[in-house]
Amino acid sequence: MFQMTFRSIIEEMDKTAKPDHPILDVMTRRWSPYAFDGRPVEEAKLHRIFEAARWAASSFNEQPWRFLTAATADRPAFEKLASVLAPANHWAENAPFLAMSVARTRFTHNGSPNRVAVHDVGQAAAHMALQAVAEGLVMHQMAGFDTARAREIYGIPAEFEPVAMIAIGYEGAHDRIPESLRERERRPRLRKPQPEFVFTGAWPHAF
Repeated sequence: MFQMTFRSIIEEMDKTAKPDHPILDVMTRRWSPYAFDGRPVEEAKLHRIFEAARWAASSFNEQPWRFLTAATADRPAFEKLASVLAPANHWAENAPFLAMSVARTRFTHNGSPNRVAVHDVGQAAAHMALQAVAEGLVMHQMAGFDTARAREIYGIPAEFEPVAMIAIGYEGAHDRIPESLRERERRPRLRKPQPEFVFTGAWPHAF
């Protein structure tokens, strides 16, 4: 009875963003749940998600993003990638597909430092998140993972920097995740109003 009641509460909870100004529908539907269904994600959908990343903008068209990936279909590979997750992010092991974004920190054309490499990797990840929504999937990005271990077990070269872990899959049953995570999902979606981050003329004069 409790599970049925809780499930009905989640189903009634609207996670769609309520923007102050109209934005694309796919953006209003993007959110980062903790509950994942274990069923595999179709390979074609994954290719479309990474194709979205491929067409992100980047400084000098450097395309500094790289992705280490693993699906539950290859259990040893999946467990290897999951092993770098921080303890607080072990819930992501319920997702059927994991990825780690990595940034090349120097430009290939002259070897100089790429100050915006992580920014550009973030743009690629944002493309992925929106494409995931369009595919009927959810995606959750995480900062909490052991970058040193990731570098060691994957042999990541010095000029590359691990950025984030990413869980991709179908949204799962929320009554199967720990109560602490349910509490996070029940929280209303809040964003700072534009005057707090869009300035003009002088800092911090609102646009």
